[in-house]
This record gives sequence, structure tokens and C-alpha cells, in this order.
Amino acid sequence: MEPLIEVKNLSQEFHLTKGLLQSLRFEKGKLIKEDKVVHAVNSVNFQIQKGEVFSLVGESGCGKSTTARTIIRLLEPTGGQVLYKGKDISHLSAKELLPYRKSMQMIFQDPYASLNPRQRVEEIIMEPLLFHGIAKTRSEARERCMDILKRVGIRPEQAGRYPHQFSGGQRQRIGIARALAVNPEFIIADEPVSALDVSIQAQILNLLMDLKDEFNFSYLFIAHDLSVVRHISDRLGVMYLGSIVELGDKHALFGNPVHPYTKVLFSAVPTVGEKPLVESIEAQGEIPSPVNLPKGCYFSDRCPYATEKCRREKPVLKEIEPGHLAACHML
Repeated sequence: MEPLIEVKNLSQEFHLTKGLLQSLRFEKGKLIKEDKVVHAVNSVNFQIQKGEVFSLVGESGCGKSTTARTIIRLLEPTGGQVLYKGKDISHLSAKELLPYRKSMQMIFQDPYASLNPRQRVEEIIMEPLLFHGIAKTRSEARERCMDILKRVGIRPEQAGRYPHQFSGGQRQRIGIARALAVNPEFIIADEPVSALDVSIQAQILNLLMDLKDEFNFSYLFIAHDLSVVRHISDRLGVMYLGSIVELGDKHALFGNPVHPYTKVLFSAVPTVGEKPLVESIEAQGEIPSPVNLPKGCYFSDRCPYATEKCRREKPVLKEIEPGHLAACHML
């Protein structure tokens, strides 16, 4: 079956030196040109099937959100491809992307910054309906707006309010309603509950899963909270320094994590009155800079099991068991 989303060797780089003068420096009496580049995403590969929840997990700064923003074309990819139903959308122009915009939506991490403070809630929801031609008239758009707001737990009489008049949880519900308004097939949820109180997180997660069951769209879920990922995911990828180091079904990864970095992540999960996911293992040292990536395995400087081969050669993803892949020379 053809995947809904297929990511092939996706890369994203950011150049820190803007122009010739900034890239020049003197060293030992010589003029040297140095171009500093942040390697945010490095040859990432994965697929998302119709109706599936695929999660990306990892430490802050590992490239999860940058990957998501590149897939949905908020950022132009430096390399690789993003296929939507087999169609390469990696380098389409803004005009060529328009037909795909309503099929691919995003729920942002900060529910306040992602909503226009000068628009009332009903205007925020109605605008994409009218822009994409889903509603032909304002009255039709308003009727659909009220229906969507009720589905996400916002009362119709609250539609005339501004975003600052709502709580954080309510604002995230409005963000979900805006994404849902255009009948998308694919939604990226970029840490949608991390900015919310713990008591509200479960409500929002349950709402997201109920809507998925009702409308059968697919999620790319970005998170660093492994308990959340375990609850909602079908499959997940573990990212470190812009690369996926382990990939597979959630039962395989939580039942048998094999990459040392995955084990470090899982051993950091606090447990009360239950067996830890893995035996305690700690990473050594500091995370390398994405400007100067290690030559071999990106995790080699921090891995307690690293060998000389790990520091010399970058491992590739290989199948450990059906559907379960990891990039490690020790496997």
C-alpha cells in the first residue's frame, strides 16, 4: 500500500555566515574563508500510512520540529524528498503547493503565539474555509465553524472572543479546530501538550485521538514525553542530532530498545511502583554541536559502548527484527 507521507533522505541546513565579509577571518597571518553551517536534519527516512500515528522523539534540539516544518514546507528542504501520496512536493512553488495545503495541517506547540490576537475565534476558523473554497458563503462558513468548535469543546457563544480571553487548554482546542476545519488527511502535532498543565494534557490528547478515530487522518506527533508517545503512537522514530537512530513499532521499541541512545532516553523515564523500561544507562559528556558533527556515529562521544569503528564510520539503519531498525555498529 502506498504511504500517505514518505520522507526520503531529508536534510535541512542553516548557514550562519551571511555574506563574504562575515565568513572571512585571520588565522596565523592568513585570511581564511569559513562557512558555518548548522546541520539540523541529516538524511532522515520514514513513512506514514493512512490513519497512522507516527511519533518523533528525542532531546530538545535534536531536529524533531525542524523535520516537521520541512515536511509541511514551512521551511525549504536543503536536500532529499517529501512525497505526499507519491507526489514530490519538496520544491513546489507557493502556488503549486496550494492544493496540498488544505490536506496537510499543523498544530503548533504554543497555542497563543500561533493564533492571531487581532482576530476573533470565529474569524480564525472561518478564514481557511473561505480561502480554500470549502465554504462558499460567510453564513455557510460560520455554520461549519460553530460545528467544529463544538466538536473540540468550545461553546458557540465563545466564538466572538479573542484568543487572550481563553485559557491555554482552550487556545489549543482552537488551534486544533483551525487545523480540522479544512478536512485534512495529514496533521503534524508539534508538542501540542507540552505548554499545558498536566491536568489539561490528558484531555487534549484524548481529544486528538477521538478526532483521529472519527476522521481517520494521519498524525506526525512530535514529543519528548515518552509516556505520551507510548499512549498515542503506532510507530515511532528516535532522533539524535538530526538523524533517526532507531525506528519501529511502539511495542518493539518499548519492549526491546536496542540503540544505546534509545536506552538512555528510556532509562530517564521516572517510574513509581513499576519496573523501569530498561536498565539504568547514562550518556557521557555533552551533546556535540550541530555545526561540527562527529565524523562517525553522532552518539559515539557520549556512548559507553563506543569503539574506534564507531568514531570513524557512521552506521546506517539496519533491520533488527521485522519493521524494527537501528543504526549501531554493535548490533
